[in-house]
Formats: sequence, C-alpha cells, structure tokens
Amino acid sequence: MPVLPTCCHLCPRACGADRAAGKTGVCGAGGTLRVARAALHHWEEPCLSGDPNAPTGSGTVFFTGCALGCCYCQNYAISQQGLGKDIDENRLCEIFLELQEKGAQNINLVTATQWLPWVTAALEKARRRGLHLPVVYNTGGYETIETVQALKSYVDIWLTDYKYASPALAAELSRAADYPAAADAALCEMLRQTGAPVFGEDGYLRRGVIVRHLALPGHVEDSLAVLRRLAEIRQEVGVPFLTSLMSQFTPFYHADEHKLGRRITTYEYRKVVDAAIALGLTDGYMQEKSSAREEYTPPFDLEGV
Repeated sequence: MPVLPTCCHLCPRACGADRAAGKTGVCGAGGTLRVARAALHHWEEPCLSGDPNAPTGSGTVFFTGCALGCCYCQNYAISQQGLGKDIDENRLCEIFLELQEKGAQNINLVTATQWLPWVTAALEKARRRGLHLPVVYNTGGYETIETVQALKSYVDIWLTDYKYASPALAAELSRAADYPAAADAALCEMLRQTGAPVFGEDGYLRRGVIVRHLALPGHVEDSLAVLRRLAEIRQEVGVPFLTSLMSQFTPFYHADEHKLGRRITTYEYRKVVDAAIALGLTDGYMQEKSSAREEYTPPFDLEGV
C-alpha cells in the first residue's frame, strides 16, 4: 500500500493537505488515485512515439489533477475539472503492463506528481512482473528538487516544460509566481540525474531530458528569455538536453480572458526558432505552424482505465 501524505509537500505549492484523511490539495487530488486515460499516443516527440502512422506509440497515462492552474490548459477537463476514474495502485500496475503488451515504446506518466506514492508503488509491482520499458515523466516543470530526487530510480526520461522566465507572467497565467525558480532548480536536478541523451539503435530515446517550451501569442520576449536561460543551464550544468519548441498553442479554457484568444503567428514563432538557433539550442525538435490543431488533445473518455 502507498504511504499517503498527511501534510502534502509533493509539489512547490506545499499546501499541507492531509491526503491520508481524504483532504484535497491545491492540485485537486485527495486520498484516492484518479486516472483519466491510458492509451498509445502518437503525437509526442518522434524519439518517444515514433512514426504517427505506426501501430505503436508512447504508452501514456493521463493523471487527474495538476499543481499548476494554467488558464490555457488544453487538458483542463482532467487537470482542473477533476475528470477521471478512481483506481488503486494494483490497477495502475496492470495498466503499465497492458500498454507494454500493446507495443508501447515507453511508459509516459502525464502530470503524475500529485499521485507520487501510488505511481512508485505501481512501478515497483510492474517491474517485478516484467515491465522493462523506459519511464517518461511528462511534467509541467513545476516540481520540487526533493520530488525529482525521489524519482531517481524510477524515471529514465524527463519530458519537462519550461514555461516562463517572468514570475509576473507565471502568476498571471498559471497562478504560480515561483514557477521560474522551481522549474529552473528542477531542470538542473533532472539533468544531473540522467546525464546526456542516450538513444537506442531503433532511434528511440532511452535516457535523458527533453525540455519543452510552448510559445505563447503576444509573449515572444518571455520565450526569448526562457531560451537564454536554457542555454545558460546547459553551460552551467554541463549536460546536453533536447529542446522541443512548440507552436501548437490553441486558445482553450480561459485563454481569451488573458489576451490569449488567438494562435501564435508565423512571425512570432520564427523569432523564437531563430533565437534558439542563435543560442545553439539545435538538438531537438521544432513544429510546423500547422501543428496548432485540436487533434493534439486526445479525447478524455477514460480509455484504458
């Protein structure tokens, strides 16, 4: 059985919720594990999900709840509105093994930190039963160093966002003024933990860090500041990583209320790409502008749960 937090500090919110007593934290998570979807996903970076037309993919598990409160979240139904199904760590273990049986190239845990005790317990059980796939930790980047360290023996690949350089922008759009500081410290720890990217002979990533940055309409200057900081981190830590620059922003949820009611322009995204190239952040991925499509948001119909 997982040991539930009695004073939860799993994320930087450190809200102190007594989860063992069923109290709900800022993230929306209480005392029972909740999952919204488990399926092969074909729209991650190519080194994770491969050819989108292939029958395999990344074995994604979408967890309910989130420590951030992003006003533009494309997964808001599960991150902020509680959509999901109650399960236990035994069922989660079965889900991991089922995804492996279906041909998943990895186990991709999407926004899992609020359920850390259940996740680690399920991974331990699944490994004893033959799980051998790399584990991808798909996170918004808002993590504590302690949580990253606690996952050292469980996570092979960190797929982390670095959303903002500006505390004011982070406060406005994600209700987390401390986001830049938290994401910065967490990323440095992730890099020290995994080392440089390691690829298999099949081209799939087996170990390392991918840093995602979603360019937001009207906020190119903050994107440029993020890229400058990523270049500094690469120099300071001395560990290379893959950069994934995303143009897929689509105005979901409350985006329009925060002057985010449009998609990013080609000119804006080109400025971000040009800056990344100038800074030498060329190992990784960039998106075509046509990537801003709603198909990148899977249907949260409790598939596989």
